[in-house]
Amino acid sequence: MAGPLDGIKILDLSIAVTGPMAVCMLADQGASVVKVEPPGLGDICRWVGVSANGIGAMFQMSNRGKRSIAVDMHDDEGRKIVRTLAKDVDVVVQNFRPGVVERLGIGYDDVAAINGDVIYVSISGFGPDGPYAHKKAYDPVVQCYGGLASVQAEPVDGARPMLVYHAAADKITSLYAAQAISAALFARERGAGGQHIVLPMLDAVVNFLWTDAAGNEVMLDSDGSQQSSFSQGQPLFHYRDGAGIAAPVSDADFAGICRAMNVEGYDDPRVATIAERWQNQELTAEIMNRCYENALTMTTAEATRRLEEENTPCGVVLSSAELHEDRHVREVGLLEDSVHPVGGRMRQPKPAARFAATPAQLGPPSPTLGQHTDEILEELGLGERVAALREAGVVT
Repeated sequence: MAGPLDGIKILDLSIAVTGPMAVCMLADQGASVVKVEPPGLGDICRWVGVSANGIGAMFQMSNRGKRSIAVDMHDDEGRKIVRTLAKDVDVVVQNFRPGVVERLGIGYDDVAAINGDVIYVSISGFGPDGPYAHKKAYDPVVQCYGGLASVQAEPVDGARPMLVYHAAADKITSLYAAQAISAALFARERGAGGQHIVLPMLDAVVNFLWTDAAGNEVMLDSDGSQQSSFSQGQPLFHYRDGAGIAAPVSDADFAGICRAMNVEGYDDPRVATIAERWQNQELTAEIMNRCYENALTMTTAEATRRLEEENTPCGVVLSSAELHEDRHVREVGLLEDSVHPVGGRMRQPKPAARFAATPAQLGPPSPTLGQHTDEILEELGLGERVAALREAGVVT
């Protein structure tokens, strides 16, 4: 069965994670993607992180389902090839610093002049305006500016801010980009035509973070008695052989966690309701601390059983290496094993959204650099010029 984006054509000029991951999600949903890479090194993401036989895990997760053409966009002939590709696509995605694609002659105005219905996405760290527009901005830079590093600090002991230990800003931006592209395609179907989508990473991260981690900054008339982040400083339960979490949100959850951990006092009127617990935070913390202390005497299995018997929301800490052994993950088939023709055996999570009528699925293995150059040039009617273009270094 065809995916929901079957028939949609995307030209991916982006590198690293922000653009490529967004486009990869759309490829899993059926879109046809041509990825343009510079000859030589290709996408920088090919050389970052764990790899096997030259195929990187990060590149695979962000570029499966795409075809690769290696084109020198600094060459006049190379730019002509890119513009020819852009004539017949629905979406173009790029994440260069503001001004770069315009200088290359492949910016929104250049592409819209030959493809008026195009959805053109420009991703950058801070956007095209303002004093930071010129700044180089990789994931950790935006994590710091956008508040992710600040909210990771422990509020109790005043620990220094810390980065999230993954490319959170990149991936958050990718999710916003994929949603925006889908919305723009839908608007085009309803007669809105093509359009330019500008997506600064900083804007995406701030929007993402402020939902639950900037309470006092959203509600300017709050009394400031509570910390802005709903989740900041929430501790884990540490057991004799592992760690886990139990979330005391509802009144029943709070009481159930206390019973599971053999702690009394949960029926005290001062902590009986969520409103009372917010008013009596010291007493609430004292009761919860006894729960954390008692957890140290239990095994993970024992604690989980007791918490589940109390019908409390709970879980155990699993690493990515342990995830495939989890019984729920195995039962629902969350992870799919396959073989990359170059990189060897792989394991990847299936697309998160389950479409009943138009199912998404993992795309074919990520391409080697320029794997489809000849094939794509043939489709553009340039088959007779492939050898000359290669000899000139325009393509590889």
